[in-house]
Amino acid sequence: MTSLSALHEENQVIAVVRAHRIPDAAALCAALAEGGIGWTEFTYTTTDVVDHLRRAARAGHRVGVGTVLTAEQAVRGVDAGASFLVTPGCRPEVARAAQEAGVPLVMGALTPTEVARAVDLGAAAVKIFPARAFGPGYFKDLRGPYPDVRLVASGGVNAGNAADFLAQGALAVCAGTDVVPPDAVEAGDWSGITRRARAFTEACAQGAGRGDGAR
Repeated sequence: MTSLSALHEENQVIAVVRAHRIPDAAALCAALAEGGIGWTEFTYTTTDVVDHLRRAARAGHRVGVGTVLTAEQAVRGVDAGASFLVTPGCRPEVARAAQEAGVPLVMGALTPTEVARAVDLGAAAVKIFPARAFGPGYFKDLRGPYPDVRLVASGGVNAGNAADFLAQGALAVCAGTDVVPPDAVEAGDWSGITRRARAFTEACAQGAGRGDGAR
């Protein structure tokens, strides 16, 4: 079973791919890894996402699947090789499926009440989405009542603010269009994606050690 603790011990970045078409999922993951991002989340908004998961997982990459809304989607993703699941909000049936499969779930939330709900449902971490709605300081506020909850920043995170989210208590940040813009993915611009990934991870590293950090 994938441990989210390993994510914190590595570079604390998950690449979230939302391209409509992916010419080579394994090559995409390899390009991200070369730039320092070893965790990739494909999503159900991508055509044939299950096939992409299967190809990337068979190539040895650590992949998960996001925008999971139903138990059926969760099971299909795990069967295809997803080692973690991500939801945009609180989804009890997905939580049950994740527990049955023994796969960690990163459940989406925004408010303190939703964070508590996600924890009660067994989420291994809680994705605060959209993170840009309240900014990095919101993570420090949430760690007041929830000091032991693993928080992930998603939505509006870029190389310019990622380190701030980590410094204020995020376990990890999600890199979206700043690293994997759909047009670059669909064009197979792997070298460009590697450059973006490297710039993103270097920006995170420069901010390491600021603030309280994540648990």
